[in-house]
Amino acid sequence: MKRFRLQTIATFVVFLLYATAMSAQGIIVYKKGGTAIKVPYEQLDSISTYDYDDSPELPDNPDDPENPSETIEHEYVDLGLSVKWATCNVGASKPEEYGDYFAWGATEPYYQPGYAQEDPQSHWKSGKSDGYDWVNAPYQTANTTSFSSDSSTRWTKYVGSTTSSYKDPSATDANVLKTVLDLEDDAAHVNWGGAWRMPTRAEQDELRNNCTWTWTTIYGIKGYKVQSNKSGYTDRWIFLPAAGWRRSTDLYYVGSLGDYWSSSLFTGNPDYACSLYFSSGDVDWNYYGNRGYGRSVRPVCP
Repeated sequence: MKRFRLQTIATFVVFLLYATAMSAQGIIVYKKGGTAIKVPYEQLDSISTYDYDDSPELPDNPDDPENPSETIEHEYVDLGLSVKWATCNVGASKPEEYGDYFAWGATEPYYQPGYAQEDPQSHWKSGKSDGYDWVNAPYQTANTTSFSSDSSTRWTKYVGSTTSSYKDPSATDANVLKTVLDLEDDAAHVNWGGAWRMPTRAEQDELRNNCTWTWTTIYGIKGYKVQSNKSGYTDRWIFLPAAGWRRSTDLYYVGSLGDYWSSSLFTGNPDYACSLYFSSGDVDWNYYGNRGYGRSVRPVCP
């Protein structure tokens, strides 16, 4: 066994020397199922092996502050689509974990760490005690706390029209005309860095229309196994847990529904943004996603 390890490591070292000589910038480790981890050479420290009965606790691998555009801790699956899909949600470390909930355009949860699936009660962040409500929706200026008061909402960014009654008078035309989240307002990009971002509605539709969706349970968590129908990729899949969603201070439908934000505004009514919605019997896109609600985020990358 030790001889096998030494031979394996020696072969890998030879590969690294060859790749360096060919001016490569890093390595990509491919795992079964299509997941991959990208590691630039300058972030490599050492390489080791382990036995399954003596697995070491791996140290944290934060982004290299000198190379903020590179991340190494997040994996993706290439389903043969226009983008690659992450294996887990923002705020999760495993595919079956629910992760965090974000309002559309917000880049951090409104509750303190560790309270995603709990009742935050007194653990809301400063100024967010109303939870996922209009009053806390990014770029909303009417300060209404009622979800039924749509007609009174005004937005300083992401409206789609400079003549819309939803435009705040103080807003610039450049910000109002935007219909896709800027990276600074993208929860996937801000939290994961690199080329990670939230999918557009078109990319969510591509996932919906080019994969087989099977309602299943993984490690006790209900959700969809989303398996590629693309030739050459049919053995690859991701899991989307039914994480439910947050409204005001409450958490709804965990284990029975999933609602995943896209980066696309619903231009028919800028109070809403598009999301991928599913239950055990239906998968569709949802254009009535109130921008103030807390929904899941599953990142994509090129």
